[in-house]
Amino acid sequence: MKIVLAAVVPRRSRSKADAFEALIADYATRAARYTPTETQLFESEADLVARIGAQPGRTAPYIILLDTRGKQLSSEELAASLGTHRDQGTQRLVLAIGPADGWSPEALNRAGLILSLGRITLPHQLARVVLAEQVYRALTILAGHPYHSGH
Repeated sequence: MKIVLAAVVPRRSRSKADAFEALIADYATRAARYTPTETQLFESEADLVARIGAQPGRTAPYIILLDTRGKQLSSEELAASLGTHRDQGTQRLVLAIGPADGWSPEALNRAGLILSLGRITLPHQLARVVLAEQVYRALTILAGHPYHSGH
C-alpha cells in the first residue's frame, strides 16, 4: 500500500524554507520505512481531484479527506483503519487536507472517509505536520514499535 499525504496549498501561500516542511518530510521519511509514503501539494481542489483520479493503479485510490466536521479517531483507531486497508489490498491511500474554504460537496462525496484532527482550527502547515506524524504513529502501532506509548 502506498500512502499519499496531499494538501491544497496555493503557491502564494507556500513558504520557501520553513520548519514545517522539514518536519513533514521527516515524518514522511519515517513512515516510508513501513510503507511507501510521499507528500504532494496541489494548487486547487480541482487539481488534486484530477491528479488523484489520473494516477495509475489497478484500483481507484481510497480517499480520506480531512475536515473539522469529519470523524474523530484515536491514534489506535487510525492505525486499525490503515491496517484494514493494507490487509484488504488497497493500493493507494490518499489523505488530503483541503482548501482554506473547505471541500466542495463533490469532493466530499468522492471520499471514503471524512476525518477530523479535532474541533480546533489548525493552520494548513500545522495540520500537515500533525497528519504526517499521526500516519507515522499509526504505522508504528501496526508494527509494534515502541514509538507509541499508549497515552
